[in-house]
Amino acid sequence: MMKSTIVAALLASASAFAPRSTAPRANAVALHAEEMSKSIPFLVKPDKLDGSLPGDMGFDPMRLSDIQADLKYARWGELKNGRIAMLATVGILVQQSGIHVPGEQFTNTDIFGAPSSVGFAANLQIFLFIAALELTTFYLHYGDGEPGDYGLDGGMLKKMTPEQVRYRKESEVVHARLGMIAFIGAITHTLLFGKAIPF
Repeated sequence: MMKSTIVAALLASASAFAPRSTAPRANAVALHAEEMSKSIPFLVKPDKLDGSLPGDMGFDPMRLSDIQADLKYARWGELKNGRIAMLATVGILVQQSGIHVPGEQFTNTDIFGAPSSVGFAANLQIFLFIAALELTTFYLHYGDGEPGDYGLDGGMLKKMTPEQVRYRKESEVVHARLGMIAFIGAITHTLLFGKAIPF
């Protein structure tokens, strides 16, 4: 019994090296070569990242787009966080360079200490402004609207060709991503060395 089991196992493993028949089978399924990602050439491009959204380079190593029902909603989040990160990064650099609004409470250059030094009223104003903006525009995140478009362009996009509009949108996405990386870098540098700017 043991010898026949060993012989069967050897025959089964040897069949892996036997030449395959080149004749197509009747029930064979045609396989198509999958397209590879532009950003990570050794990974397969996710199906939903088809290049229709500006700035789409097929970068999704964790395949989060597979579980995302609507990529436009995800793009809204990316643009919002990117815009905030760009503003925060510029704010950090300007504040730490010594430029600030007049008043003693605005001279604190510490990223983590500045919110407490301006006081409760200033922080409440910022919170209420963000809350009002979110409450009046949350419906734009769903449906057929363009991600990131609040209608505040002053008609500039209407004067551009579709290629120019796409270029501007791709530029914004790239800068938003860079802004998020810069913000995380500034926070990390502050935690490690005490300030975002090394001089």
